[in-house]
Formats: sequence, C-alpha cells, structure tokens
Amino acid sequence: MQSHATCPFQQLLSQSEEKPVRRANKRVHDPRQIEALLTKARTGCLGLVDTDGTYVVPLNYVWKDEKIYFHGSEAGRKFDALQKPLNLCFTVMAEQGTVVSSIPAHIGTAYFSVMVFGHIRQVTTITESTAVLQAMLDKYVPEYFSNPLSSSHVERYRSSMGSKTIVFALEPETITAKEDSAPVEKLFYPGRKVEQDL
Repeated sequence: MQSHATCPFQQLLSQSEEKPVRRANKRVHDPRQIEALLTKARTGCLGLVDTDGTYVVPLNYVWKDEKIYFHGSEAGRKFDALQKPLNLCFTVMAEQGTVVSSIPAHIGTAYFSVMVFGHIRQVTTITESTAVLQAMLDKYVPEYFSNPLSSSHVERYRSSMGSKTIVFALEPETITAKEDSAPVEKLFYPGRKVEQDL
C-alpha cells in the first residue's frame, strides 16, 4: 500500500469518493479547482481535541507540496493537542454570497469548501522549516522582503514570550470538496427587497 505522504493528489480525492455523503451532487471532483482554493484561501480552521473537549483554531497556513503547513509556539494548548496521534480535519471555505428566495426557508449561502483529513507531523529539519516559512512570507507579504529568509534566523528566533516557532505539516489522507453555487442575479445585495423576487 502506498504511503499517504507520497499519494498523488488525485488519489487523495479518489479515496474520499469511497465515503458516502448526503449531498453528493455538491461534491467537487476537479483537482485544479480544489488546489486553487487551498492555495488562495487566507485562513483555514483546524479541528483539535484535548482534555477540555473539541475546539477549532483559525490559522494562517500554506498549501505546499500537497500538504497543509502552519506554525505555532512550542508551548500552549494547540501544541499540546497536536502531540496526540489523531486524524484531524483542516477546512477552508470561500463564501460567494447569500442566495435569496421569496420563501424564507430557501435562503442559503453560495460557497466552495475543502476539507483535508490527515495526521500532523512536526517538521524537524531546519531546511524544511525555512522553506515553509519562506512560502508563508511569499503568500502573505509577497515581494516585501528583498532577501530570502535565512535558516539561521529561523533557528535563532524566539517569540516575545521566549518560545521557539514550530512548523507542522498536515499530511492528507483524504480530501473532500463541496460547492453550492448560484448565479449573480440570485445573490442578495443591500437594498434588495422580496418584492423584486415575486
């Protein structure tokens, strides 16, 4: 059996097809569309479990080499929760607007969402950590710095609380995506009244 760390992206999508979903007509199969959202979304949400229960953490992240990478402190609730060998879920979403209807119960949201399921690996090499943090700089502040990030800066850096920055990789085992789109003329805008839709 092929390791999930080396599975091609298409295989990750195929594996998700084996799990039944209630709204199968909304499932997205196009890997280019899925990768585009994973690449462009600014924030993702990581579901975690600890002794206090389940909680969700919004994160800056980068989609690189078919993995979700993010960073955090070497201490704290998130770090502690990430030490457990659980299958976790990371979700990104693009809201496209509110869909109007003259029937209140039919009002909804147009969206595209991707859920990445897999296990967390703490990045242990300075080379991979530096490459990931450089990719994050390129995503969030493109062309801001004149010089690339140095590995010595990554090794030496400590937060104001004295914590080292740790890079984590979510290595996907399955990826699912759903879309509920609507034409522009069906979307709400300020000032729109129900009388226009009767």
